Amino acid sequence: MNTIDNVMNAIDLDHAGVAGRDLDSLAAAFERLGFKLTPRARHSGKRKPDGPVEPFGTANRCIMLRRGYLELIAIVDPSCYSNGLERFLDRHPGLHIIALSIGDEQANLRRLRQAGIDIPGVAWLERPVDDADPNGLRARFARLPLPDAPEGRIQLIRHLTPEAIWQPRFLDHPNHAVALEEVVLAVENPAESAARFSLLAGRPVVADAAGGRALNFEHSRLRLLTAEGLRAELPEVAIGSLPLIAAVALRTDDGTAAIRRLVREIAHRKTPGGVVVAPEAAGGAAIIFKG
Repeated sequence: MNTIDNVMNAIDLDHAGVAGRDLDSLAAAFERLGFKLTPRARHSGKRKPDGPVEPFGTANRCIMLRRGYLELIAIVDPSCYSNGLERFLDRHPGLHIIALSIGDEQANLRRLRQAGIDIPGVAWLERPVDDADPNGLRARFARLPLPDAPEGRIQLIRHLTPEAIWQPRFLDHPNHAVALEEVVLAVENPAESAARFSLLAGRPVVADAAGGRALNFEHSRLRLLTAEGLRAELPEVAIGSLPLIAAVALRTDDGTAAIRRLVREIAHRKTPGGVVVAPEAAGGAAIIFKG
């Protein structure tokens, strides 16, 4: 039985975010991989917990899975606040966001403050489900971002309107992806980075089979490897600098049969347990499809 208190701690990987400089080209790359994307949606939110809601300069399209999702995000209006996205893109396009799901933002805020993490308060974010329907459903989120995380935009998140984005029409993908199961990072010191993630998530650190460290959630896993460990496992990933959010692993419900057909003309590597799509074919992120 899982003994972790899901009110006071992170429950699962909620989503991982792939950042690019052009949202349309990023979306096209993932559509070629057999993903069905949500419509474009512009972000808005509060810069400070007590501030007004204002338009942000970023927009996204999402890949909603039956468990978890991927966010494709880009700056669409450089004149507006980008919530730090340009800093990530100055390093490289690719994976820069890890969000862990929580059940109670206030309980987790108290826990983090007691642990000495300086979080000003709950950060609120919202967006329409579809920019073309501004009066339609809106997605709203309560977030606890980890300040100055070297790995990227790392946050705890609770969906206030899950029904707005987990709509049945978004969940069936031609590649049969159904769940976000892993996020894989390369870091200088896996034990040190894992300790920081453990503090944020309220989850214990365990050993990873590849020699690094990991955090296990209810249905998913966060893995922290050395550069050598990542090269051995994912040789297609070019490691420019550390830390690096390198890859996500997705579960399919057809034994990877569909994705094997879809990637015939796309850079990939077949493995005994699935398919690895090279970063150059997926906006800078390695995508591991598992059967």
